Amino acid sequence: MDTTNTTEPFIPASQNLPEITIKAVILSIILVIALAAANAYLGLKIGVTISASIPAAVISMGALRLFRQSNVLENNIVQTAASAGEAIVSGIGFILPAMIIIHYWQHFNFQETMWISLIGGIFGVLFSIPVRRILLFHKHLRFPEGTAIGHVLIAGSDRNTKGGLKYLISGGAVGGLISFSQSGLQILSGTFPIWQRVGSNTIFGFVFGFDPALLAAGYIVGAGVAMSTFVGVIIGWIIGVPILSYFFHPTGTAAEAAMTIWNNQIRYIGVGTMLTGGFWTLITLIKPILEGIHTSFTSLKDVRKHGYAAIPRTERDIPMNYVVWGILLLCIPLCFLLYHYANNPILHLGMALKISTVIVGLLFVIFIGFFFTVLGAYFAGLVGSTNSPTSALTLATLILMSLIILGLFSIQINFSAHPDQTLVAVALAIVVATVLSAASISNETIQDLKAGHMVGATPWKQQVMLILGVVISSLLVPFILQLLFEAYGIGGVFPRPGMDPSHMLAAPQAGMMAALVQGTFSYNLPWSMLGIGSVIGIICILVNHWLSNRGRSLEILAVGFGIYLPLDATMPFVLGGVASYIISKALKKIHTDKDALQKKQHLGLTLACGIVAGAALMGVILAIPFAMTQSTNILKIAPDSFAPFANGLSIAVTLGLFAWVYREVCKK
Repeated sequence: MDTTNTTEPFIPASQNLPEITIKAVILSIILVIALAAANAYLGLKIGVTISASIPAAVISMGALRLFRQSNVLENNIVQTAASAGEAIVSGIGFILPAMIIIHYWQHFNFQETMWISLIGGIFGVLFSIPVRRILLFHKHLRFPEGTAIGHVLIAGSDRNTKGGLKYLISGGAVGGLISFSQSGLQILSGTFPIWQRVGSNTIFGFVFGFDPALLAAGYIVGAGVAMSTFVGVIIGWIIGVPILSYFFHPTGTAAEAAMTIWNNQIRYIGVGTMLTGGFWTLITLIKPILEGIHTSFTSLKDVRKHGYAAIPRTERDIPMNYVVWGILLLCIPLCFLLYHYANNPILHLGMALKISTVIVGLLFVIFIGFFFTVLGAYFAGLVGSTNSPTSALTLATLILMSLIILGLFSIQINFSAHPDQTLVAVALAIVVATVLSAASISNETIQDLKAGHMVGATPWKQQVMLILGVVISSLLVPFILQLLFEAYGIGGVFPRPGMDPSHMLAAPQAGMMAALVQGTFSYNLPWSMLGIGSVIGIICILVNHWLSNRGRSLEILAVGFGIYLPLDATMPFVLGGVASYIISKALKKIHTDKDALQKKQHLGLTLACGIVAGAALMGVILAIPFAMTQSTNILKIAPDSFAPFANGLSIAVTLGLFAWVYREVCKK
């Protein structure tokens, strides 16, 4: 493995500039709150989040220019903390709402939610420290998104960034206005379903979605992932729903029957596809990961021998003795958390089994968590955090922990005869998996360390800000999740009767986790559907191998998401990817200069990031009056009879949005 530093940082190690300053910390806290709230909404709505680093970098560039003294390292500190906050919300929001979905919680428990995110997030930061340098200089890792962040920071240090900030703000305004018109005023529709029965059983149809956040998210990830998602849509909805509806005979209207088929069969096919894709990725990467871990521990011996004083400023991490003590201290609240569930009187566990549960859970979090952290960071270096299969890793972790608890508790508990005890065991498995999901913060933060290396940041200062971002978001996330639950409902569960199900946050990731863990404990997983999904995953692997020899690819996990997610979430995502492809082709015809082409492409991504952030933030803002009045119709101005016109108007607005982005990006 080549671990030689082949690039010089923008700010050399011999130069010392202020990094953790008062203005940088205050700006970091503000951005952590704003971007964490937006990503919580986005993650619950569609099961994906946006990277906070580039928007945070652009915003902080504009804000820090208001001060007479500021530098690129302060800017890097701000985006580092903001990224940590977004990563924590992503990890928690993807799985912890399963506690609501299984009806173990009636609301988000503040203390438990806070401790789960705090323990997992800090574990993730500390676990990544021993392998930071090994991964950053691994010859096979390019860190595409981290490198992009570094270039943005370097460019912003000596260029006028008002243009980028302008596009971020204008995109946010447009995205927020459309979202307000859809969810608030309700003069635009968010979805346009068309379902029809053919004969007595077979169902055909489709659903068009117009959510601006999803449209822009599809633009950001590009045509490759979007088209792979569309392959999943074809398999699950265009082929799967008609065939399965013919055999299973669902009742109700055509739309209700289609959703029944999706809920009971289709989404498990998607799970099988994603699990197969995730395991295949793990198999292909296991050797370089083990090599990297071995090399990292070898380098620690050199550090102990020569001391930290001899290390250049740009290579100084938090000292390893602090890391070890931090991990040991975190084990204390983790043990209390595990014992809290093992000591539940419903389980009637003996003291020996309670202690065994705590020890097993603790060892599971430490060893699997470390491997999970390193693997997540490796994925970020290989393909970037956006395309990393952390969801599949979380699924695998959840199933493994469920099987361990099932085997451990079966000594005393007959799960098939005691549903109340099963519920507590399911909750324990979800809590452990959520801690590990929060530990996947390394998937996002390793990119910040890569960007920091490029600009010449001090690693230990970045790591301190990562921990600060974890602490802030851990205090914030329980309030955000509870606010969104009160306003919209989550995963089919509503806090009160009479709420509009069309505004409900689907929480697809958490719903999938809840279904899997409940199926594991009830011995009732739909293995046939999972098996079909696995076969589809194997076929996708073979097709991807064939395509890779021709310079193309089929993203297996994206195919799985296309099968698993509802159409109103995937179709705008696909349309955004198509728009990205069209604009990219147009730009290549307009600009023959590579630098000009990259500048325009970055402008389009900045505009799309603004649209996503604006729409997501509007969802959080609207949640406040919705929760206070306990109604999502409080701002509605259109009567029910306006629905057909709202559909047509939404189509026109979507086309207008694409036309506006095309004009802004492609104009000379």
